[in-house]
Amino acid sequence: MERDNFDPLDLTASLDGVPSHAIATFASHDSSPDTDPDSSFWAGVPGICAALDVQGGAVPGHATEIRIQWTAGNLYLLFICPYQQLNLRPNPNCTAETFELWNWDVAEVFIGSDFKNIRRYKEFEASPQGEWVDLDIDLDSQHPEDGWVWSSGCEVAARIDSMRKTWYGFMRIPYSAIDDRPAAPGNMLRINFYRGQGPEPNHKEIAWRPTYNATFHVPEMFGTLTLQKTAML
Repeated sequence: MERDNFDPLDLTASLDGVPSHAIATFASHDSSPDTDPDSSFWAGVPGICAALDVQGGAVPGHATEIRIQWTAGNLYLLFICPYQQLNLRPNPNCTAETFELWNWDVAEVFIGSDFKNIRRYKEFEASPQGEWVDLDIDLDSQHPEDGWVWSSGCEVAARIDSMRKTWYGFMRIPYSAIDDRPAAPGNMLRINFYRGQGPEPNHKEIAWRPTYNATFHVPEMFGTLTLQKTAML
């Protein structure tokens, strides 16, 4: 795919027609864990779609909707994840962080607030069973394990609807865990969304913004997220 004129640091640019910018809708109140897209908290919130593989090709049947809201204290995410076959970790533990959760079905968001050192960002994951992991990523660190023990205080919930073959993942991330600034209208963050879906040999990797790499950890390919000023009616 020809990308000779693409500047990876021009985060407002479109990547071969792939959207590069998302909006977080202001919520008038905080919410307890809520995986219902039709609830009063989530209904009517516009979503973005992650439907590509890491090389930019379509992944039919797995288009993932992500809805995003914010309050003064928190960033909220709802992942709506169609699946064909789930790859679930045996004996799930939802009371403690599950390291290497990415080896199973998972929804992920990578968020950075530093537009100068883009190799520093946070990673959050949720599984269909409600397992979670949060990581402080520094791609230049000689001791990446330091970021493994970081704790954001995020809260995760999940629900599997086997009739619709869709699972729903909820994240409530303290805003102070991702940005040194207070949450405010107009704040811009660097962001990308991913999913790992299904067991081998039919495993799928799904991205909002493709990385053109074997790994999700390509911050040059992140898009941007802006906190919207007005609440939904």
